[in-house]
Amino acid sequence: MKNKEFFENLINKIIQGDCLEVMKRIPDNSVDVTFADPPFNLKKKYNSYYDRHDIEKYLSWCKEWLNEMVRITKPTGSIFVHNIPKWLIPFGSHLNEIATFRHWIAWDAMGSPLGKTLLANHYGILYFVKSEKYKFYDIRMLHKRCRVCGYILKDYGGKKDQMHQFGPIVSDVWTDIHRIRHKTRRDEHPCQLPLHLLERLLLMSTDEGDIVLDPFIGTGTTAVAAKKLGRKFIGVDIDPKYVEITTQKLEDVKPTIINNCYVSIFLDKVITIRDKDWGKIKEAFYVPETPLKLEKSEIKLLHAKKAKVIKEKINQDNLFQIFCEAEF
Repeated sequence: MKNKEFFENLINKIIQGDCLEVMKRIPDNSVDVTFADPPFNLKKKYNSYYDRHDIEKYLSWCKEWLNEMVRITKPTGSIFVHNIPKWLIPFGSHLNEIATFRHWIAWDAMGSPLGKTLLANHYGILYFVKSEKYKFYDIRMLHKRCRVCGYILKDYGGKKDQMHQFGPIVSDVWTDIHRIRHKTRRDEHPCQLPLHLLERLLLMSTDEGDIVLDPFIGTGTTAVAAKKLGRKFIGVDIDPKYVEITTQKLEDVKPTIINNCYVSIFLDKVITIRDKDWGKIKEAFYVPETPLKLEKSEIKLLHAKKAKVIKEKINQDNLFQIFCEAEF
């Protein structure tokens, strides 16, 4: 009973403390999604600790929090672990013994040349579940286009009529999301993830009101993504400065909704949607009338401030309804 009360008091809060101590007090099967982006053991200097440990000690510690993540995740939930391939291999080996593998998601994160080696060009996200009852939604990304001429890059050949108006179903290789390179978009943290990366994972695996836990919350990307998408969150970090930064950021977060459907937005573009939601949100876009026109010109969000409103497609009353809860 005490653990249940403890857990309920964690919801929508950022907690300073040891993630293992916190998770051990959470009842079994309580959280809808657990996401971890732990220190990589690459000698990075965080605000109050140095990321360097003996390999055996590091992997032993990782197995402890992996066990707790699986334990507290619901049978309908998902477990995501982000890291470099070197560590994802032993992580995945351990998780295969206590959970069910779904995917290794690779996302575009070009690094720097490190001598006698291939250029590291991706990070990985392990995707595990606990049962066949796990939640999953097909998601779509925008069509990739030439930056010069604007044409869709994928060759659909004689099957242009099968081309989806928004974009293709997302695979397990994400080349449309990249590392944060501009200082103006970064917090004071050495390993900050893009917000829309977490939003895509949550759109794929959760519903409104579900609980998302991140045991290494850092400067709050997972919590911000959860709040923008109408999910509840629990964040834990050992560093008081990161807890303070995250708490302050969350005060200004508003949901991103179009026609009662949550979406992921980056640089004023909707970049990820659920496949099942397109029928509801497409009226918020100007969509080229034919596949040939769509190949040449991208869909346009009918933004009240930044787009030309096509009056015959949508009126101002509809615009207010569509964007009343959105913050672009």
